Amino acid sequence: MTEIRGKVAVVTGAASGIGRATAVALAREGARLAISDVDRTGLAETAARITAAGGEVQTYLLDVSSREAVYAFAQEIESQFGGADIVINNAGVAQVASVEDLSYEDFEWVMNIDFWGMVYGTKAFLPQLRKKGAGHVVNVSSIFGLFSVPTQAAYNSAKFAIRGFTEALRQEMRGSGIVVSCVHPGGVKTNVMRNARFLQSVQTTVREEAASGFDRLARTTPDEAAQTILKGIRKNNPRILIGMDARILDWLVRLLPASYGKVMFRGAPDGDVLAGLSKAQN
Repeated sequence: MTEIRGKVAVVTGAASGIGRATAVALAREGARLAISDVDRTGLAETAARITAAGGEVQTYLLDVSSREAVYAFAQEIESQFGGADIVINNAGVAQVASVEDLSYEDFEWVMNIDFWGMVYGTKAFLPQLRKKGAGHVVNVSSIFGLFSVPTQAAYNSAKFAIRGFTEALRQEMRGSGIVVSCVHPGGVKTNVMRNARFLQSVQTTVREEAASGFDRLARTTPDEAAQTILKGIRKNNPRILIGMDARILDWLVRLLPASYGKVMFRGAPDGDVLAGLSKAQN
């Protein structure tokens, strides 16, 4: 069981959504927080909420796609806090495009933040956990790390890669005192779709419709997601599924590993991810 009170918790992508809610929840449980993001304003708001909850927090502007920046961040945590105890690699972005339309630049943008940011965050902090002989690494994947959907090839690639990396690390850390968890959130009410990249040719109305459709499907609040993550951390759960939709879709993929797409997207317009997910959930 991972103890939270008095521990140093690092959370990336903490300016909003799951990252913000998890950081605040950890503070309420008595953790000392080191939070990072590229969004200065959002980061300040998260820090204010942590302070209001009686927590201790330090903020850091950080682009997780920069290996040098992430390692410098880890060094600061060691010098200021004496090292991390809980590391939550949460920062992430999304890209909406078919494989044929997906540019290499956009593919690299997603992979550099979602996948490499997680790798850098894990490897930069592992020596600190090793030194303490204990700790917890929590890498945030997605339900899109369990199954694939049209127009999400880049996001699917990153989230599947996070899952594979994390499961390998978990086996390597067996007996070390370091716990490793992979988080798979379902539909959580965050800004991930509104902040996603679309093709320049996609009209603004289509983007808004996609964001609105995601909002309708997102049935879990960030606070609820945070409580599920904290419960998983306390219990040392290797796999943390967030939301009934994540559990249902995980079951569907296990049951129909080669044909889940036919079930999920039957009757939905070609490439209509939201319609397919809605059908699968209902």
